[in-house]
Amino acid sequence: MKAAIVGATGYGGAELIRILQQHPEVTVQSYHSSSQWGGSIVDSYPHMQAVSGKELKAISHEQIAQDADLAFTATPSGVSSKLVPELLKHGIRVIDLSGDFRLKDPRQYEAWYNSKAPDEVILEEAVYGLAEWLDTDVRNAQLIANPGCYPTAALLGLAPLVKHLPIDPASIIIDAKTGVSGAGRKAVPVTHYTEMNDNLKIYKVLEHQHTPEIEQVLSGWNSNAGTITFSTHLVPMTRGIMTTIYIDVPESITAEKLFELYQESYKDCYFVRIRKKGTYPSTKEVYGSNFCDLSLAYDERTNRIMIVSVIDNLVKGAAGQAVQNMNRMFGIDEKTGLDLAPVYP
Repeated sequence: MKAAIVGATGYGGAELIRILQQHPEVTVQSYHSSSQWGGSIVDSYPHMQAVSGKELKAISHEQIAQDADLAFTATPSGVSSKLVPELLKHGIRVIDLSGDFRLKDPRQYEAWYNSKAPDEVILEEAVYGLAEWLDTDVRNAQLIANPGCYPTAALLGLAPLVKHLPIDPASIIIDAKTGVSGAGRKAVPVTHYTEMNDNLKIYKVLEHQHTPEIEQVLSGWNSNAGTITFSTHLVPMTRGIMTTIYIDVPESITAEKLFELYQESYKDCYFVRIRKKGTYPSTKEVYGSNFCDLSLAYDERTNRIMIVSVIDNLVKGAAGQAVQNMNRMFGIDEKTGLDLAPVYP
């Protein structure tokens, strides 16, 4: 396959380059940037000597159509909504890492993203690519909307419960924390070293744009699912997301049955690992990998389940899941190019 990476100088784009360099079925034909075209990837990322001869190109759907048959669009929200329809007209298959095609309701998109929504026909066509819970064969898909990093961690943690147990969906609380790379590469005061070091910050309180994305998927799994309480925090580390999820159950259950449910649900999912009862994952244990590690606890006093879910926000939360979706789109073993052990310590 010949691929183009649009938004190659962002963290998500750089991670795509790292992963696809070792993918046996893909050649990255072109790299595109809106701000640094004409230069080289090495100008932005000196460690990428292997692609030093590749010049960054401007973002042009005609150029991408000449270069590739597949495009990864790792762009800010609002850019993909204009670019992707043109790529689709040229027959280019797209995996979009922005948030532009995740929400099916244009009104929701415009309310949460403060931008004009893409065409409804394309929104309907886009397949939401939560890889482990795809409900359609994506080998014929033209556009996959890669999930957000927070929704990936939260939804993988919640899926077995919401789909299979009589839980109280109105009780869902998701407490999420991310490394600073989740805020992107652009320098802003909130991510300056002096602002972030030795600090913990809550942000986008009750207004994070991933909220309707999570709710949309949950309501699709369980018609009784409603709104959630979702809080997001920046922590002074580079990579990683930990979501601690709380949900009430209307009838008693045992921890053993919970673990059986999760082990059965994910028995065929290579990239989701269920931890042993009484042990809990940390972000370092999935660093640089496409794994999601999960563990659970059941509090008999409160009749409440707690789920801990960790991912690398740039891999399973972005580029890694995009490649996993690409593998499925082209009928390749989903582990291809992604079977990487986490980097530890």
